[in-house]
Amino acid sequence: MNVTNTQFTIGQVVRHRLFDFRGVIVDVDPEFSNTEEWWQAIPEDIRPRKDQPFYHLLAENDSTAYHAYVSEQNLLIDESGEPVNHPEIAEMFGEFLGDSYAIPRHYRN
Repeated sequence: MNVTNTQFTIGQVVRHRLFDFRGVIVDVDPEFSNTEEWWQAIPEDIRPRKDQPFYHLLAENDSTAYHAYVSEQNLLIDESGEPVNHPEIAEMFGEFLGDSYAIPRHYRN
């Protein structure tokens, strides 16, 4: 699988299906690429499959901003129309477009 077979794109605003946080996608792994320890720490009844894309997010919840690593099966499109308030967004993206962030020309392939 390559990253062209993903449901979401870099710059898109998404939310977690199970937990109360949202974020903007900054990178994608075609399949799981974190540590086995990280994966095993997820309760078995909600542990995602490894054979799917995983997304790196600049994430936020009601109390903090952080980095998150989330499986495709656990993401949904965020339909709030609100920007993500993460302090690193301005370093990586251009203007907020309502459902995603513009990717600066110098970051495009």
